[in-house]
Amino acid sequence: MFAQTFRFADQRSQWTAFQSRMRSAFEPRKPRHRLLRFVLGVIGLGLLALLVFFSVFVGAAMIAVGLAYRLWRRRGQPMTARAKGRADVVEGEFRVVAPRALPRDRNADAAR
Repeated sequence: MFAQTFRFADQRSQWTAFQSRMRSAFEPRKPRHRLLRFVLGVIGLGLLALLVFFSVFVGAAMIAVGLAYRLWRRRGQPMTARAKGRADVVEGEFRVVAPRALPRDRNADAAR
């Protein structure tokens, strides 16, 4: 036993054999029969289409529930100032700019 502990080449070949066994254990194998391979491919595509179809409807349902929740929370509150009955109010931030602060358009002066 002691004489075999220093055989590194043998250990390296055992390690590569172990790696190849582990790699082949998790690799999917295609069946050899053409019809069976075709049937499994169609089943895989059908499963993929089913998952995409289901995920689209789940996403649409999530968006619809979120919008319904938001509308339900805001019920009874006016949407804008006009809904409150004040038609003369425009919401926003305004700043008055003095005429002398504006840049002069020299082309407009030459056309006059």
